Amino acid sequence: MDTPLYTRPGRGAEGTATSRRDRVYALMREEVLSGRISPHTRLGEVRLAEHFGVSRTPVREALARLHSDGLVERRENGFYVTVPNLAELRDLYELRVTLELRGIARAIEDPTVTHDPDILADERERWEKLRVEPPAPDPSFVLLDEDYHAALSRASGNRALTESLVSVNQRIRRVRMYDFLTEDRVASTITEHIQIVEHLMARELDSAYRAMHDHVGASMQVVLERAQRALTQMALHSDIL
Repeated sequence: MDTPLYTRPGRGAEGTATSRRDRVYALMREEVLSGRISPHTRLGEVRLAEHFGVSRTPVREALARLHSDGLVERRENGFYVTVPNLAELRDLYELRVTLELRGIARAIEDPTVTHDPDILADERERWEKLRVEPPAPDPSFVLLDEDYHAALSRASGNRALTESLVSVNQRIRRVRMYDFLTEDRVASTITEHIQIVEHLMARELDSAYRAMHDHVGASMQVVLERAQRALTQMALHSDIL
């Protein structure tokens, strides 16, 4: 069972305006991703401010950030939780797999195509540091993951592939956040990223291809399971705020 990302501070917690804003954002994001807010519940600023023991300003800013993340949507009478579309997610993940693997396949098919060694070396160094000091589980880890996959695609030398991959990853980011809620998923992602880079640096392209396929496939399975779990929780909860 997944554990909550954050422990709710007491309502009398002191702090700067920035820390209050970040705290409210983190708590609201965790409640959205856990499915503890019904998609039928309007996220009213006054009620949320009372719930978190803050003024309306950090709540308003947190809602704006969640809207930017794609986790809440604005309707005619206010903000509501965005409901994951699992059918669309599967289709976009299928496209993502195709784009990720194509960057490696083109090097397999054409020996003159090589991955940029400087980009690969930079990524290996970056992820080795993360392996030594892994970050705590957090949905925002998805941004580091996106940067990695964009870098590997860019290293393959096809700009159009990279632009398409970046676009797809942006569209599924709001649901891919579910992939990084536990320490084991963060750790396995770091390990797999390093393995893929090292295969590419050694020109072990078939191994890199298989490793990438397994990596993205495992991510899709985790995301679908957790998004489905959140949908189930949404159906069970209503008006918790």
